[in-house]
Formats: sequence, structure tokens, C-alpha cells
Amino acid sequence: METILIVDDDQDLQLNLSSVLELEGYTVECVGTGMQALSKIKEMLPTVVLLDRNLPDISGMEVLQKVKEVAPQFDGAIIILTAYGDINSAIKAMKLGAYDYITKPFDNDGLLFTIDKALNNQRLAKEVKMLRKQLGDRIGTEKVMGKSDKIKDVVKRVSLIAPTNMSVIIQGASGTGKEVISKLIHQKSLRKDKPFIPIDCGAIPENLVESELFGYEKGAFTGANKDKKGKFELAEKGTLFLDEITNLPESAQAKFLRALEAREIVHIGGKKPIKVDVRIITASNINLVDAVSQGDFREDLYHRLNEFKIMLPLLKERTIDIPILAQIFLEDSNKELNKNISGFTNSSIKKMLEYSWPGNIRELRNVIKKAVLLEDKEKINHENLEFEGTVKNKKSSKDSVEEYTHKILELGFSLKDIMFELNNNIEKEIIISILKEVHYNKSKAAKILDIERKTLYSKISLFGIES
Repeated sequence: METILIVDDDQDLQLNLSSVLELEGYTVECVGTGMQALSKIKEMLPTVVLLDRNLPDISGMEVLQKVKEVAPQFDGAIIILTAYGDINSAIKAMKLGAYDYITKPFDNDGLLFTIDKALNNQRLAKEVKMLRKQLGDRIGTEKVMGKSDKIKDVVKRVSLIAPTNMSVIIQGASGTGKEVISKLIHQKSLRKDKPFIPIDCGAIPENLVESELFGYEKGAFTGANKDKKGKFELAEKGTLFLDEITNLPESAQAKFLRALEAREIVHIGGKKPIKVDVRIITASNINLVDAVSQGDFREDLYHRLNEFKIMLPLLKERTIDIPILAQIFLEDSNKELNKNISGFTNSSIKKMLEYSWPGNIRELRNVIKKAVLLEDKEKINHENLEFEGTVKNKKSSKDSVEEYTHKILELGFSLKDIMFELNNNIEKEIIISILKEVHYNKSKAAKILDIERKTLYSKISLFGIES
């Protein structure tokens, strides 16, 4: 329900306005001074403030100036009430953030109309903000993911697990985007407004791991000149992400398990247990089951962490995503390097699709960045794509005509989206498959393939397709 704060030292006006507004279904509060107004705005965050310009302590203009300072989260509409219809004052009030400026005496219907208009504007602003956020989330997901079936399955699993408090293991080779996925889980969780604290277990010296995780008391060891919070405390109410979890020393694994079971930690050199509330996400490029069987990782800790698992595919297993990711990294590199490269030549896309990408997404990002730096033409040429390896991808048997047809019919891909992966024979079979699906209706087939009808006719003639 919308709340309205009336700020005016005229008690008769307070009473009359309250009656009118309450009859309209609003919740109403009244104060008589500017300082009371600031305090009340901070406390209740009203939807609308009816603010008298002349108050006994500070003016309405001063309240306008101070409101964001005392209540930065306030996003309501402020309507100035005044007995003086001064156009300069009205302009000043608007510049200070007032929604409107009404001269006393005013008509109740006119005031109600202004309030209703202000509320509608607020609703529209909130909807726009929400839509922008949703669009940003969707674009962010697309930037991380792509269109392949394998990555769509990852997105689905992220969406399922994110709203829960369950622990997650993210498994995948180096460079497949484990930290990116962990951040995505956090962003989609109920803890998204709380800290996301990453810790690389492989980058911390063994003797410092426990102090990094659990913190320490002043004097706990040489050099401990003051108390220090550990990652658990820094992540309170949020998410703690432990990358390369298998690098945790055995002693730290035991303490980590106790912390998870008891939901409390103890500083090094301390005695008092500290309650913690964190969501745990871990990642490893080593199969944790293998690490357990080889005695390199505690079995009980593995089972405590393994409430949900997400497996990330290799980049060479999702070649359909390579042009999408490459374009995104191109745009990022353009901004960073102040370049204006528009895209990729067909030969450069073919070269990327043929490469095996042993370094996965991280390697692709680095290759594109270097190519943007080297390129002096409108599009990235294949000569500026410098790879460390030379191994080529080979299509697996399941990358068949049926799979490509599914991508076009069910996932919305166009023929152009996949043409760089195809030889003429497969392209011919895909066109035949689509034509069969639409009973050889060439207009429908062209629309599904997202090509011009005359282009389809040309391909039918080129490939000798009977219709």
C-alpha cells in the first residue's frame, strides 16, 4: 500500500489532507518540521511526500537538498506545497529533485490527480528498472553461455540450484569458466546482495591457508599485529567460492569440514566460536571422485560438499558457441584497446571452429584480444588468430544432420549460424531434412532456415535436390 508523508506546520491542513487521502486508501503520516520530515523519510521511505516550502526550522528546499544524504535509498516523489506561486522557486525545486510544485490553496481533486500521476511515473520507472535488470541478466547469461545444448543444460542446472542454499561442486577443465558459473549462481541466489568471496586454494602458501579461511587473533603468531577476519566472516550471509579445492592441505580439510558441519569457526589463536552463515561453492579441474580414491581428498568432506554438481563442457565440445563468444570477446577488447573491429572474416571463423582450444574459453579470450590488437582492417583476418597448438577438431558422429535439424527447428538457429561447421554434403542433407519437415513448402523452409527464398532455390539447384 502506498504511504504518503505530509510535512506542514498547519495542523488544520494536516487533518483535512489526511482525511481526503485516507478515504482514497492511502496510509498517511504527518509531521510539522523539516528535521522531523528527514527523520520520518529515513524511517518509513514514503511513496509520496507533500512538503510545505515554509517550515518553522528549515525550509522545504533545504529538506529537498538533504533528503538523499540522510536517506539514499529513498525513491519516492516529493511534491512541494507553497502559498507563493514563484516560477523561479518552482524551477529550483524541480532541479533539486521535486516531482511537482503546487500553489496553495489547491483543489483536492487536482492534488489527487498529481499524486496519482506521480505514482504512475514511479511504477513505470520501477518496471523499466526491472526490465533493464532482466535484460542485463539475460545478456549476461548469453555472454557466459551461448546456444549449444551442453551449455543450455548448464544454464538449466544453475537456475535450479541458485535459489537454494545447497553446496555446489563445479567440475571442469582449466579455462572452462568455473568462477564465472559460480558468480552466476550467486547472482541468481537469494544471497545476491551479500558478498561473493573467492579464494584460490592453489595460490595460497600451505602455512597461510587456515589463517586465510578462518582469520586470526592479535598475537596468534609472529607478525599478527591485529585481529584479522577470515574469508568465512567476510562472506557472511553471502557465498564463499573455493577454487581448486583439492589443493587444500589435509589439516585445513579437516577444519573446513568441522566449520561446515557446525556452521561456526574459531580464529587461529582464539577460543570463542564464531557463528557463520555462508553458501559454499567449490570448483576443481580434477575429478574429485578420483582424488578421493587416490587419498588426496577427504571422502567425508567430498560427500558434505557434493549436494549438487555441475559439469562444464570443453570448448571443443560446444563449437556452435565459439562465434558467439568470439564476438563478445571482440567487443570487450574493442573497448579495452580503443579499437573498432566489427567482426570476423569467414576464414577466421573457420579457423576458430577447426582448432581444438586446449585452453578453452580463457584461451579464446586471449586469442581474440591479441587479434584485435594486431588487426588494422574492419574484420579479424585468420592470419591474426595466433594459436598455441595446431590440433584440429573432428566432428563426433552425433553432430549429425538430425542434431543440426534439431538446432534449427527447436533452438531457433539459422542456416547462417551453423554454416561454418558444414560441408556441402551435410548442408544439402539439412536442407532436405527441413524441406521434409514442412512438406516441401519452400517459403516455410526459407523462413525456418532464415535465408532468402531465392537463396534457397539456388541451393536446391546447386545440390540437385528433387522437390
